Amino acid sequence: MSQFSPHSLKHQFDSDGLTFIPSFRSQLEVGDIKNNLDRVIQNVVPTMPAEHVFYEDKQDRSSLKQLQNLHLHDDYFGQLMTDSPFRKLAETLLDSKVVCKNMQYFNKPPKSGLPTPPHQDGYYFKISPCEAITMWLALEPVDHENGCVRYIPKSHLKSMRPHGSTGTLGFSQGITDFPNADDTANEIAYPAQPGDLLAHHALTIHRAMANHSPNRTRKAIGLIYYREDAREDSKARATYKSKLLAEMNAKQRI
Repeated sequence: MSQFSPHSLKHQFDSDGLTFIPSFRSQLEVGDIKNNLDRVIQNVVPTMPAEHVFYEDKQDRSSLKQLQNLHLHDDYFGQLMTDSPFRKLAETLLDSKVVCKNMQYFNKPPKSGLPTPPHQDGYYFKISPCEAITMWLALEPVDHENGCVRYIPKSHLKSMRPHGSTGTLGFSQGITDFPNADDTANEIAYPAQPGDLLAHHALTIHRAMANHSPNRTRKAIGLIYYREDAREDSKARATYKSKLLAEMNAKQRI
C-alpha cells in the first residue's frame, strides 16, 4: 500500500470519506492492465451485452466511454477484482469482509469527454447500510485539463443529497442542489499519475470536469466493493436500471 500504513489510510478514510494513495500500483502493473484492456476491447467487448458498453457516440467505436462488470467478462479482470491488493484495501478501509460488485473501465475521449455530474455512489447502489467503497485507479496522467476527480471531504458524514436525472451516460443521476456554500468552499481536485489510487465512501460527493484536452484521453479503472452486511433493495435497483436502460436506448447511447 505504497508508503502509507493501513492504520493511517483507515483513519483518513473514516475522517474524510476518501483516501489518495500515490503509486498504489507500479508502472509495470499499470502497463499490464492497459495491455489487457486493449485485448478486452478488441476481443471481448463485441460479445458483451449492450447495457455493459457505453459510447459517447454509438456510431464511433473510438468514443468508448465506459465498460461495466469487467470482472464477469474476463478472467484477468476477475482475478484483479477478487484476489488482489484492491480487495485487501477495501477490507481494511471498510473494516469488514467485502462483496465484489463491479469493475469498470472509464475514459473521457479528448474534446468529447463530458463532465461527470456531482453525485454520491450510494444513490445508485440502493443498499442498507450504505457502506461501500469505490476505487479509481489512474492509467494515464490526469489533471484539470482532461478531467481529474474532485471531492467534497467529509460529505460522507452527512445524509444522502437529493438526486435527479442528468442525461449523462453512465452517471444518469446527479445532486440537484449542488453546489451549496459548503461544496464551493471545501471541494478539492485530485490530479493523478498512472498507478495512483483514489478510494472513497459511497456517500462521499464527487464529480469530474469535461476533457478539454485536444489530444489526451483520460483512462482509468474503477472497482466497487460492498461491506459484507450491506443489503441491496432489489426492487428499487431493478426500477432504476430499467428506467436508465429505457433512457439510454431512446438516446441511442448503447
